[in-house]
Amino acid sequence: MTDTPTPWRHLSLDRVRRLPSWCVLAAGTLVGGLVGGAYGLLTPPTFTATSYVVAVPNAKSDPAPDSALGFAQAYGRVATQLAVLGDAQVWAGVPVRTLQRSVRTATSPDAPMVAVSATSARPGLAVDMANAVSRALTRHADNTSGNTQVRLVQFSRAVQPTEPTSASAGVTSLVGASAGGLLGGLALLAWPRKSGEDDDPVPAASVPGPAAAADVR
Repeated sequence: MTDTPTPWRHLSLDRVRRLPSWCVLAAGTLVGGLVGGAYGLLTPPTFTATSYVVAVPNAKSDPAPDSALGFAQAYGRVATQLAVLGDAQVWAGVPVRTLQRSVRTATSPDAPMVAVSATSARPGLAVDMANAVSRALTRHADNTSGNTQVRLVQFSRAVQPTEPTSASAGVTSLVGASAGGLLGGLALLAWPRKSGEDDDPVPAASVPGPAAAADVR
């Protein structure tokens, strides 16, 4: 049995095609805002704690600040390696994979300082991970200070954050609304238009007929 098209289907499709362009943009913005807001509400907030260590030259080393600055850059790169995180997991009480996923380091081009940041859904765990990695990094630097003539000193311990660092539901709603509006605009550009929907079609040029020849006598 063949499926014959019903009149209401053609009617609904015509109504959709006749909607103004701003309706598509408004619908995309609304849907994007709702999805972004739901994501912000359903995703648990995350907290970030940061501890700082500073590179200090030994008494017998070169007092030039460039030497300590260079070693601080090097220690910032090795802070998230397995050799350091293997010791830090004992004090943090989490597996190495959790530390690799949650801990990030940053260095400054002007100061011999290393910032160790840890992110977690629990503020206390973020503090423990940041301090554990800083402690492990300091111990590794002390073990090699005889060769490098530079040691790391705890500059500031991580404190428990009071506010989440993840985006709030309002921010995710704005981002979703912007993305939805952009997708709606792209859909309008890609939507095929019928020939009858063109604005003011240019009439075809008419060719005048041949003039009647005058009787030549």
